[in-house]
Amino acid sequence: MSRVKPSAIRELLRLGADPNVISFGGGYPDASLFPIAGLDEVFRKTLAENGQEALQYTVSNGMPLLRRQIAERMTRDGVPCTTDEVLILQGGQQGLDLVAKMLVDKDDIIVVEDPTFLGALIAFNPCEPRYVTVGMDEDGMDIEALDAALKANPGTKFIYTVPDFHNPTGVTMSLERRKRLVEIANACDIIILEDSPYREIRFEGERIPPIKSFDTEGRVIYLGSFSKILAPGLRLGWAVASTDLIEQLGLLKLAADTQTSTLNMAVASRFLADYDIDAHIATIRSAYRHKKNLMLETIRQSFPQEIACTDASGGLFTWLTFPEGFDAAAFMLD
Repeated sequence: MSRVKPSAIRELLRLGADPNVISFGGGYPDASLFPIAGLDEVFRKTLAENGQEALQYTVSNGMPLLRRQIAERMTRDGVPCTTDEVLILQGGQQGLDLVAKMLVDKDDIIVVEDPTFLGALIAFNPCEPRYVTVGMDEDGMDIEALDAALKANPGTKFIYTVPDFHNPTGVTMSLERRKRLVEIANACDIIILEDSPYREIRFEGERIPPIKSFDTEGRVIYLGSFSKILAPGLRLGWAVASTDLIEQLGLLKLAADTQTSTLNMAVASRFLADYDIDAHIATIRSAYRHKKNLMLETIRQSFPQEIACTDASGGLFTWLTFPEGFDAAAFMLD
């Protein structure tokens, strides 16, 4: 896992683009659920009423109104924050890239879950880190194994986790493990990178507070995204962190792309103001719940009993476990 070969990544992307292949390998949202009519109206109104402003440069950290709206949503979700603690990104993926650039030099250690999000490794790999992997179970990252790994690897730069409806396993980290994770990070003086693009897509069960909500020392960087709840083509995400970390990330973003699209930020801001995005999220949540139930039913009816799969309480992923000795790579290419 210390290196993901570019050829393997290209092969996955190639298969996903093949019209003869139905790919379940990526977290692609259902395009039929995009609020096209609403976005069409918002784009038209934005250009008609504020076109010059929407097509001009804005501050590199992102449009202040959108940052305030995100801060308000995060506060309602248990993460009190201000506009100055929010950075608008070109999708959550940019946050992974910027955090790695900010914290990691060659051969520095990053702790990741095993398995972990392939896109995160793609973002981290240019910094040439070393990876230490920590296993998972039905409650998420094995926190005691994490504690042992950190003690064995002093100087680790950050812990990367997808705690809500994990990509690719679908598992959600328990409340107690979230609290314990922050305790360990505080004791070891390590940053936590909390990547949560699927958080809003909960099918059942009680909402668990973000890891960031237990952060008392400003060491958790939270990444959110509009890709799964609005549309990925807008390329809009956000980071929430201490003002010091946001300032550093903002400087790196300024160097990378100056700013996120003013027009797309203005459209997202107006959509949040003019439409009930929570009602829209409820619609997509219901659709994905149905899809998940149908997939699990099909797997259980069609696959041998020796193949187990996770029953996620939200998100876009289920994880299949095949018998010992099964060659998943060969199966994928067959």
